[in-house]
Amino acid sequence: MASWNSLYLEITYQVFGWIAFVSWSISFYPQVILNFKRKSVVGLNFDFLVLNMTKHSSYLVYNAAMFFSPVVQKQYHEKFGYGEMIPVAANDVAFSIHAVALTAFTLSQVFIYDRGNQKVSKTCIGITIIILISALVCVVLAWPKHSWLWLISVFNTIQVVMTAIKYIPQAYMNFRRKSTVGWSIGNIILDLVGGVLNFGQMGIQSIDQGTLVNFYGNIGKTLLSLEVVVFDVLFIFQHYVLYRVKDEGNLPTVVEENITPLINSAKPKPELKNV
Repeated sequence: MASWNSLYLEITYQVFGWIAFVSWSISFYPQVILNFKRKSVVGLNFDFLVLNMTKHSSYLVYNAAMFFSPVVQKQYHEKFGYGEMIPVAANDVAFSIHAVALTAFTLSQVFIYDRGNQKVSKTCIGITIIILISALVCVVLAWPKHSWLWLISVFNTIQVVMTAIKYIPQAYMNFRRKSTVGWSIGNIILDLVGGVLNFGQMGIQSIDQGTLVNFYGNIGKTLLSLEVVVFDVLFIFQHYVLYRVKDEGNLPTVVEENITPLINSAKPKPELKNV
C-alpha cells in the first residue's frame, strides 16, 4: 500500500486540505446570513441552489465510497496500481457532508423568505430529472458485476458537469439585472481560496509520489478545482468591476423581476399651506 515519502509534504498536504475544507465550508454562510438579514432571497438564483444540491449529493457519494469502502479502494488499486494512494482525503468527505447540509438549509430559506416571483426554471427541473434517472440506470447496470468504481466515477462525472452548469444561471442573472445585489461575494472569495488550495493539495501529493495519477485518477476533483477558480474569478469581476456598488446594504432589495415590491412606498403626505 502506498505511503508518503516526505513527512513535510504529508503535513503540508493535510494543512492545505483542512484549510480548503474550512474555507469552502465557511463560504456557505455569507449567503445564509445575507438571506436572514434581508429576509429575502431575491437575487439568489434558485436554479443554482437545486443544481448545487444535485452536485454536492453526487460528490458526497463519490467521496464517501472512495474513502470508506475497501471494495472500491481495491478496484481503484487494481486499475491504477497498488503503489498509488487513494485520491480522496478525510477533508473531502467532511466538506461534502457539510455542503449537502448547508445547501439544504439555504433551500429551506427559499420557502421562508420573500422570493418575489422567482422560481425554479423548467430547464433546471428537466436537467435534474435526467441526472436522477441516469444515476438510477447506472446503479442497475453496475449492480450485477459489482462495478462500484465505475459507478462512483459516474457520480464524480455528474458533480463535474453540475459544477459547470450550476454557476451559469447565477452569472446570467447578474448580467441581466446588471447587479450582484442579493448574491454574496463573501462566499465566492472563500470558494476561490478553497479551490486554489484543493488544487495545490493534489499537486503536493503528485510531487511526493512522483506521479500524476491522482490528477487523472480523480479527474472530478481536478476539474472541480479548475471550474471553481474560473467561475469565481468571473463573479468577482462582475461584483467589483462590471456592476460595482458602493454599499450593498443600503440598496433596496427590489428588482425588476418582482411582481410585488418588497418595500411598499408610503403615499406622500399633502403639504400644509400657511394660513
